[in-house]
Formats: sequence, structure tokens, C-alpha cells
Amino acid sequence: MCDPRRQGISRDGQGRGRPLAAMIRLDSISKRHGGQILFLEACMGVCKGDKVGLVGPNGAGKSTVFRMIAKEEQPDGGSVAIDRGVTIGHFSQDIGEMTGRSVVAETMAGAGEVSVAAEELHRLEHAMANPELAEDLDRTSPAPPGRGQDLMALIERFGHAQARFDELGGYALEAKAREILAGLGFHEPNAAGAKARGPSMDADVGTLSGGWKMRVGLARILLMHPDALLLDEPTNHLDLESILWLESFLKQYPGALVMTSHDRAFLNRIVTRIVDIDGGDLIAYSGNYDFYLEQRAIAAAQQEAQYARQQAMLAKEEAFIARFKARASHAAQVQSRVKKLDKIERVEPPKRRVARQFEFRSAPRSGEDVAKLERVNKAYGDRTIYDGLDFLVRRGERWCVLGTNGAGKSTLLKLVAGQIDPDEGTVTVGTSTKLGYFAQHAMELLDPDATVIDTLRASFPLATTGSMKTLAGAFGFSGDEADKRCRVLSGGEKARVVLAMMLYDPPNFLVLDEPTNHLDMETKEMLTKALASFGGTMLFVSHDRRFLADVSNRVLEVSDEGVRIYGGGYTEYVEQSGREAPGAR
Repeated sequence: MCDPRRQGISRDGQGRGRPLAAMIRLDSISKRHGGQILFLEACMGVCKGDKVGLVGPNGAGKSTVFRMIAKEEQPDGGSVAIDRGVTIGHFSQDIGEMTGRSVVAETMAGAGEVSVAAEELHRLEHAMANPELAEDLDRTSPAPPGRGQDLMALIERFGHAQARFDELGGYALEAKAREILAGLGFHEPNAAGAKARGPSMDADVGTLSGGWKMRVGLARILLMHPDALLLDEPTNHLDLESILWLESFLKQYPGALVMTSHDRAFLNRIVTRIVDIDGGDLIAYSGNYDFYLEQRAIAAAQQEAQYARQQAMLAKEEAFIARFKARASHAAQVQSRVKKLDKIERVEPPKRRVARQFEFRSAPRSGEDVAKLERVNKAYGDRTIYDGLDFLVRRGERWCVLGTNGAGKSTLLKLVAGQIDPDEGTVTVGTSTKLGYFAQHAMELLDPDATVIDTLRASFPLATTGSMKTLAGAFGFSGDEADKRCRVLSGGEKARVVLAMMLYDPPNFLVLDEPTNHLDMETKEMLTKALASFGGTMLFVSHDRRFLADVSNRVLEVSDEGVRIYGGGYTEYVEQSGREAPGAR
């Protein structure tokens, strides 16, 4: 029998519960991957309109929950029940092959029943234009059309298909698809005025990068408009503007939502319930992610106190038994206490999640002027990115660079880091400045055959093995994890290795291009705290609002009109500009 908290009963601040009529139920499920037990008689419910955040350590089984609900995987024990007629839309990081269609056509092709109706309508239109093609249609009617058949039968069939397509909202489908794609950063091919920042909606989907294909995969699921959305890290490949659009879309979504995300602000603004994967259990908490952390801390403190009280009582009773067990005069009391201890239900010691910690070693002091750009021009083809840019970075400043997709954020970082040269003007790095540059392509330079610990040792040959193991542990590679070869690491794990190599012997000027991409929540929290106490200078790009707010103390906004400087960090930028991102709508 499932504990009520694991049946989809949310906990409020006073520990009370409210029963929920779940349309998706995981009943006493057990699941094992190899020798690892993921779930043991775990329960979970999802109700109509629920907004659920699924959380837990990496490898705890979050994606497995999604696959079981989507019927892509079966539990070893227990059952997954879904109410009749409930449609499920599942977005995962594995989107499969995409080619041969335009972006908008690929999006519409995944819209469920309406896309099937659209395909049928399209085939009938072609057949009506050439009745001889009618014999190639699916023969689903009792008297299928064939060569030479009266065209009226074909027209009648087309009428039925057209009515069904209209009933499903098919004639508004393309407009909806384009609206979703625009929100995710694609542009109309003939959009007047604004510069194109992302791929065209009419471009061949096969020409897109992996990140843009992920956006198409997400658009397909959103256009499908199912009764329940399962979103596995939907913000991984999105810029800040697209994240804000998706946030607004999901807050207004009438169906149920279950999602994972490493974006704390995103979770906080959308979810109303958290389900925590904890030691094989699925434990539900009401409220957003921050409230869940508070409730989990309170529950852990209560269990710690209860465990300590019981341990003190047990020690006292066991001491009495040990002292008097050999005395006949106390035999009855000893036996009574032994029986009492046998009947006591033992309180389990609290499970402790050890927070990762990383402290910077002191970096050498730089000069007052850390980096200086004077009258810098930069263009790609006929597109001008910077025209006469003047920009000065002083010691101790932490600049976050904001701008719409394609505005030139990464270009600015590459100019400062010396990765590219300006077309005109000068870029100067100050005296005594030790620069460290993090870019996504740095992960591709790791030796695939080397282990994590060997990679760290090769970078710091004079460091002790103990210090390298401590460094690996701080970045999430404890025990056997440190012996993983780089070839099997995920994108987030590779990013952690590169960051560990950079920050162990820290530069005094960090230039970071999306350092939090793909990082899990714990590593991101650790990195945010470490960089917030960093004594050097920073210039960085990030789409994580918590990271931006906690780390930055200056903002440079890049737009078509040039650059604009805001005093204060990201929080002050939001207050002064009235928006959370330059292109936010």
C-alpha cells in the first residue's frame, strides 16, 4: 500500500494533505537498471491541470519516469495507469532524425491526429487533380476509389476528410505552428523590418544544428496540445528570450505538465507541486521549488531530532539491560525491556544530501584596466555586428552581456579572449591579467580515451592525488565517477570537467560563454556560490536568471541600436528596463 504522500497527495505547510483524482497513476512501481535499483514500490499521481516539477539527483530515474508514462518502457513491478482517452506528449533530448521537410512542416507533422487528417486531405487533393492517382490512396472505405471511378465518390470522401480536419482545428494549425516557432526563436522568411536572428521557419529542417532541431522537436510537442505534457529539460537549448516565452506558454497551458529542469527560476514560476525522487521513493510536496527546499529541510530536521531522541532512549534501555542482565533480582525488568525494544519501530537515520562546495584559490591581482575595446568594428559578410564599439572592463567588475539571439554576445567574448580579431579598432588586455576563457567547443578538446581524474592530473601534474580527487568530487565526480572516460560523458559532465580545469588554478579574469548550460541543479548552485565570491573580474553570457542575478554587478545590453550600459547587476537591469531580456515580448 502506498504512503499517501507518494500517491499524488500534496503536502502543505502544516503537513496536511489533499486527495487528488489522478488521470495518470504510478502504482507501487519497481524498476531496476542493471544492478541499480531506481524505484521500489513507488507511487505518483498526476491530475488534470497539475504543474509538476520532477526533481532528483542525476541518474535517479527522472527520464525513466517519463518513458514509463509514455509507454516507452515498462516497470519491473507495479503498474502505470492512464485514463482512457488521455493524450500524452513527450519531449526528450533524443529527438530522432529530421530531414526532408521545412521547419514549419516538420512541426505540423507531429501534431497528432490533426496532422494525420492533414496528410489525408493533402493526398485527396492530389488525387482529385488527377483521378488516376486515386488507386494509390489508402483503401479504407468499403468501395475504394480506383482508376476510372466516378469522381463524385472521391469528392465525397474529400468532403468527409475536410470536415474532420476543420473539426480538429486544422485550418488554424499552420498559424499556431508559426506562432510557437516564433516564440522559440525562428523567424518568418519575409519578416519586414527586424533582422533575422534565428533560422527561417521555411528552411530545410535537415540543415539546422542539433540545438535548433531540439527547438523544432519541442515545437512539435507544444503544437500537439496533448492532455499531459512530459518535458525533459525543455530549456537546455533555449536562449533567455525563448525561455521567457516558453514560461508564459506553460503557465497558461490548460493541460497537465510534468517536467524536469535545471533552471531554478523557470521551475519556481511554473510548477505548483514537486515530486522528489528520493532513495527509490516518489515523494510529493506542494508549492514551487524554493518551497520544496524549505519543506525538505524542515522534514530532515524533524527526522534528525526524532532519530536522536530514539537513539538516546535506546542507549539508555540497552545500558540498563547490559548492567542488570546477570542479576536475578532484575530479571523480570530486563526481560520486559528486551520485549519493549523488540516491538519498537526503529526510526531510520535521515538521508543527508551533501552540498558540493568549491572554494577558489586566491588569484593574482590584475591591473585596474582589465580589458579595453576602442572603436572596434566587426562584421560577418554584409551584416555588421559592431560599429565603433568602445568598452572598458575594470578590475572587480562582473559584466553580464545580454542580447537577442545573434546580436553578437559570443562575438564580444571571442574578441576579448583573442579568439577572433576585429575588422578595425583595437582590443587590449591589461597588464598582469591572466585570462581564462570557457566556450562550448572547449568540451570537444577533451581526450576521449582519458578518464576524468587523468585529465585533471595532466592539467596539474604537480598537484597531489588527494587534491585532484577533492576537485573532481566538488564538480560531481566522486568515487568511481572519476574513473569514467571522457568519451562516455554527457555534455553537462564534459562542461564540469572543463570548468574544474579552469577554476582549480583560477585566472583573475574569467570570460565565460554559457557556463551553466547542461549543468545539473547542484553543480549550478555550487558554481554560482563560488563565482559570487570570486575576487577577480568577469565577462559572461548566461540564460540562467538566478546565475545572472547572483553573479553580475554590471550589464551590457547588445541590440540593433548598439550597446547600452546599465549600472548594477541583472536585478537592477530588470528594474530599470522593465524587462527580463532585450527581446522579451
